[in-house]
Amino acid sequence: MNKIKRKRRTFTDDFKHQMVSLYQHGKSRSEIVAEYDLTPSALDRWITQASQSGSFKTKDNRSPQEQELIALRKELKQLRMENDILKQAALIIGRKSLS
Repeated sequence: MNKIKRKRRTFTDDFKHQMVSLYQHGKSRSEIVAEYDLTPSALDRWITQASQSGSFKTKDNRSPQEQELIALRKELKQLRMENDILKQAALIIGRKSLS
């Protein structure tokens, strides 16, 4: 079975809101997917996002744990960079004091 890969498409927030609205007003999920050539998973994600935050942006739909993890990774990257700078400064100062 050779599965044809779909080209990735992007949809506007207005379009997504329209699809969610159709679903909320009684149109079946399968009808929307077939009529607008969508993937069921995309429609499900839009419905979930609209009900949780009202936004389709990934950053607006992250859990508090995901937000914290991203912040901690950013902080770790910053601290590693600062640590590398301090190590380089220590080497430079060490060389100057030996001279």
